[in-house]
Amino acid sequence: MRLPKLRYTAEARVAGGPGLRPRFFVVLFAALVAVAPTSAALAQQPARTATSQPGAARPAGKDAIRPFRVHFPQQALDDLRRRINATQWPERETVADSSQGVPLATMQKLARYWATDYDWRKAEARLNAYPQFVTEIDGLDIHFIHVRSKHPNALPLVVTHGWPGSVVEQLKLIDPLTNPTAHGGTTADAFDVVIPSMPGYGFSGKPAATGWGPERMARAWDVLMKRLGYTRYVAQGGDWGAFVVDQMGLQAPAGLLAIHTNMPATVPADVDKALLAGAAAPPGLSAEERRAYEQLVRTFKQVDYARLMGSRPQTLYGIADSPVGLAAWLLDHNDADGQPAAAVASALDRTASAAGELTRDEILDNITLYWLTNTGVSASRLYWEYKGGFFNTKGVSIPVAVSVFPGEQYEAPRSWTERAYPKLIYYNRLDRGGHFAAWEQPQLFAAELRAAFKSLRQADATSPSR
Repeated sequence: MRLPKLRYTAEARVAGGPGLRPRFFVVLFAALVAVAPTSAALAQQPARTATSQPGAARPAGKDAIRPFRVHFPQQALDDLRRRINATQWPERETVADSSQGVPLATMQKLARYWATDYDWRKAEARLNAYPQFVTEIDGLDIHFIHVRSKHPNALPLVVTHGWPGSVVEQLKLIDPLTNPTAHGGTTADAFDVVIPSMPGYGFSGKPAATGWGPERMARAWDVLMKRLGYTRYVAQGGDWGAFVVDQMGLQAPAGLLAIHTNMPATVPADVDKALLAGAAAPPGLSAEERRAYEQLVRTFKQVDYARLMGSRPQTLYGIADSPVGLAAWLLDHNDADGQPAAAVASALDRTASAAGELTRDEILDNITLYWLTNTGVSASRLYWEYKGGFFNTKGVSIPVAVSVFPGEQYEAPRSWTERAYPKLIYYNRLDRGGHFAAWEQPQLFAAELRAAFKSLRQADATSPSR
């Protein structure tokens, strides 16, 4: 699934008030899968609770790193099935396609499986197979997965998900990155992997006040990496994660060597201006640039959900009350091939995949995680928080690596990418994969990360400071 993005005017907004009006909305989606809430998040959802490490005392000190384990009580799972079965369905859409939203037949078929055969405990087991932790940063509990490679000199990497995704979309990346020799790589390709849940998502705490946008997350991730003992590291992000790593690149904290993005912000100012005005493409664009412009025009026509989350997220009470309502909301985003996202729609009929493509259970893992942690509304507020541009250039001046997937919102031309990121160290266009590339094509995505940061490892190995 893709994550929506929006754009705002420069109007002032009183904190907590409705003064800011969305001016533009760009949609990006992110994948789906599952986990469980921290103590801060659990306090806000008495009907659906999970446990952290059973019997573990909370270590003293706000900088402490506490073990975390996912386990929701059976009562919460029974309540989920009861609510699915009690869904009050609307009538069928009056068109023969998905232009009015997720078709009734699609949702009813998914709901039947969700209420009868789907097994959340398998998702819990997958999550609990990896070391998970919680630590307080800037007053908020941050949940994260942290897997160290067995290989020496592994490159530390922090990976950020987006909406409507979670840490589940990166689970299939962990072994190829930390254990590269089992996946076609060498010991020199190894990463230590850190995957945090964004504030308001999954098992991280839910902000009780405004201010947790991509800029603040970028600062928090640097704190997290240094708290884990990493003085040199790289960062990766797609969807909202791409906004976070761009902000990390702008802030350029000591020790951040480079970023990798699979949703680059490369649109030049004159092109961005024309898009915002709904005008024709500026003259002089190459064939590749014109194609990207047309892709962006298409994307901007498919972001109604982003518009609502960016302006009225609190109104989405229905997705906190109805699991089917939540599922439909998380499914109805777009990718390069349609809305609902074609990659997600096709996965709803896929029960297994030897190549790693998305499956129905993986999508339900992600949706169920949102339901059990009651984060449908809290995750939506990120659209309200962000006040910057979306695909426009940001001014990142540190080294940047870019992977362009054909199913992304738009395929960033190399010409735009080189101007947007003057220290471009890697650029590659792929023949498959989409907005949630790590979820859709994990082996391919892992190979991209190895290639993207290879030059940094070589430079570090020859550095006289080593």
